[in-house]
Amino acid sequence: MYKFRYTLPELMQRSYRSRLALILESILIGFMVGLIIAFFRYLLNQTDTLRQGIYHVPHSRMYWIFWSGMLVLIGLFLGWAAKVWPLIKGSGIPQIKGALTGNLPLNYQELPVKVLTGLLGLGAGLSLGREGPSVQVGAYVGKGVLSIFPKQEQEQHWLIASGSAAGVAAAFNAPLAGVLFVLEELQASFSPLFLACAMAASMTADAVAGLFFGLGPVFNFRYIAVLSLKDIPWIIILGVSCGLLGDLFKRLLYWTLSGYDRCRIPQILRPVIPLLVSIPLGLLWFDVLGGGHDLIESLGHEERTLGTLALLLAGKMLFTLLSYGSGTAGGIFLPLLVCGALTGDLLGLCLWQFGYIAEGQNLNFIILGMAAFFTSVVKAPITGIVLILEMSANFNHLGNLVLVCFCALITSELIASRPVYTVLLERMLGGGRLPPESPEGAQAA
Repeated sequence: MYKFRYTLPELMQRSYRSRLALILESILIGFMVGLIIAFFRYLLNQTDTLRQGIYHVPHSRMYWIFWSGMLVLIGLFLGWAAKVWPLIKGSGIPQIKGALTGNLPLNYQELPVKVLTGLLGLGAGLSLGREGPSVQVGAYVGKGVLSIFPKQEQEQHWLIASGSAAGVAAAFNAPLAGVLFVLEELQASFSPLFLACAMAASMTADAVAGLFFGLGPVFNFRYIAVLSLKDIPWIIILGVSCGLLGDLFKRLLYWTLSGYDRCRIPQILRPVIPLLVSIPLGLLWFDVLGGGHDLIESLGHEERTLGTLALLLAGKMLFTLLSYGSGTAGGIFLPLLVCGALTGDLLGLCLWQFGYIAEGQNLNFIILGMAAFFTSVVKAPITGIVLILEMSANFNHLGNLVLVCFCALITSELIASRPVYTVLLERMLGGGRLPPESPEGAQAA
């Protein structure tokens, strides 16, 4: 008679500790993240529609007084939540980096607060992105699953990082970019098993979100011809420009964060400031409000003057700084892409007006500018390249994307510009101060 090598409890224990179990848990995490982020995106779409109705339809003076009061109440709630749960502030990516290195706690019970505050802030019009909350939500889900199925420390890090990859995938319909983001930004060590877990979670989250929003690209750009070899100098100029502007963006971001502290504005009041500023901005430049997805798509088919594009770029950058500096939940991924798209459109329009490129080819520079600006600020070039490829569904730009991101990265390195999330984490661990040995901290001092 055949004898089993293991008893049933031993067999269950070995199965639980197997690689297959880890991958199955990653799939479970991806499924849960996909559902939560799909619900989050749906509510954000509804608030975007509501906000357009508020600012595009004439209203009485009493209506605007009422709306101002509503924004004050929303701001007070956001400020109160950020004071009670300080780790929900901002994008959440520095918090995840800190949790994976053991410097910060990660409490999955904060997940509902992160979703609610992100929805209120973005929905009310703050210039923030959905990707930061999505990444942190993914990490929360991974931590929650670990509370049910505890693992060894290394496997815990893998599942939390896999949840973050799923958050990027569900937010942007970009599963491969989600995997690459955690490899470049969150997970210092590489392992084939971790790669399998991250891919399983990311693909699952993307499939679940695709059931609600479709599996198509996030940006609906028309087909355009690829730039030729004679346009390489302009691509290099765009990369260098985005590298310099990206560094300016980061330095202004650190200055704004410190500025709120220097002015000694209570945390509970800080979100009220950008929310009230959003009212005149919404009436004058509605495109500056929100994450900016519609603005990026409009650049491909709406003609704007150089002056209008320059004002939009300046307004978007400054309002993003004011919004993020207030400390409420929200990321900078999407605003970064908007700034890059506007920078590329500015250069492309200049080149077209002087006859250096054909009409309509400025859309190439819009796509390239998004990747270059992201690379300059985040210092994750591979993620930037793949993210734009997946979001635009146009793989003909791969060579140009590599070139422009390489130029942006080299420019950023030459001026000693550090990754934004690394500096923000150091600022959190330093009690709100930048490390004095950093260029940014030395400048602030």
